[in-house]
Amino acid sequence: MEQTIQEKPRSALRRLLDNEASGGLLLMAVAALALVVANSPLSGFYFKALDLPFFGMTLLHWINDGLMAVFFLLVGLEIKREMLDGQLQTWPRRALPGIAAAGGMLLPALIYIALNLGDPLLLRGWAIPAATDIAFALGILSLLGPRVPASLKVFLATLAILDDLGAVLIIALFYTAELSVVALALAGLTLAALIALNRFGITRLWPYLLLGLLLWVLVLKSGVHATLAGVALALTIPLRPTPGKPESTTSSLHILEHGIQPWVAFLVVPIFGFANAGVALLGSDLRVLLESVPLGIAAGLFVGKQFGVFAFAWAAIRCGLADLPAGANWTQLYGVALLCGIGFTMSLFIGALAFPGLPEMGAAVKIGVLAGSLLSALCGWLLLRLAPPAPRGV
Repeated sequence: MEQTIQEKPRSALRRLLDNEASGGLLLMAVAALALVVANSPLSGFYFKALDLPFFGMTLLHWINDGLMAVFFLLVGLEIKREMLDGQLQTWPRRALPGIAAAGGMLLPALIYIALNLGDPLLLRGWAIPAATDIAFALGILSLLGPRVPASLKVFLATLAILDDLGAVLIIALFYTAELSVVALALAGLTLAALIALNRFGITRLWPYLLLGLLLWVLVLKSGVHATLAGVALALTIPLRPTPGKPESTTSSLHILEHGIQPWVAFLVVPIFGFANAGVALLGSDLRVLLESVPLGIAAGLFVGKQFGVFAFAWAAIRCGLADLPAGANWTQLYGVALLCGIGFTMSLFIGALAFPGLPEMGAAVKIGVLAGSLLSALCGWLLLRLAPPAPRGV
């Protein structure tokens, strides 16, 4: 007699961890390749190609405003799913990563502001070191294998998701250009139509995606950054949690999220990384790292992130607001806090918004992000590689 064994579907968060970790390793390779190309005889072709015009925007703008809208769509789907049907569904689960994320955004911003106080133009970059790159950080963790408890990987993933939520709010509130009232009103009507689809129980994805494309065009024309259309669309995609079955993958949101995750991890983010990580370093003086913008970004990522995340997490645990992740010790938690200083994707993205049309500032941002992220990655990996495992029963 034959028995059919049905494999239990992996949770959305577990698939996220696997895809993001693998994508993070690819992102590391692509970032290194971008640096090599930008400092090789191909550098002229590299930078000219990014400035090629297509349908009213340069190739770089299509990548940053168009392709990255898909990235932000995935971010929005992850936030909604985790809040309603996942690791962030209850306040006790949100406590530790939420409090740690707040510290990890506050302290880096304060360090950058302290080093650039007095110059209104430079202060526009205050949010650059406040972001964590989930793909890069999970890629580093994947290199450590079972040395890092699964609970810490979940902690890092949920912290980074909340970090992304903070970054989305920052972009919406502080990096918006002059507004077009007409385009903004039409975008509002389109968003209302998307909400109506959800309210009327429409579960087919194609109406949402068609209206989402229209929403992206209108938001692009409105002066609000176009990628926020991806987040807005995500929040309208139906999620019908199945009671007692948090791993259900039958909702429209789960289907769309699982469908675009590999494309974002292995195509969208690597293309963004290759287009934005290239900076000409040949002939540069290392003293450029001591200038206020790259120093503020690097110090914010490397110093601010690790102490902000760890100090706030320590305080939450000591005050009884949260528990230390299962199977982990304080050293391992500190190592993960170090990895939170890998800013890369979101930091480069916010940097482009903070200093548009200023190539010299763009280069300074890239140097600061790369320096701070590299230091955080190396030190975090080394500490977690050497950290003793937590005693059994902890």
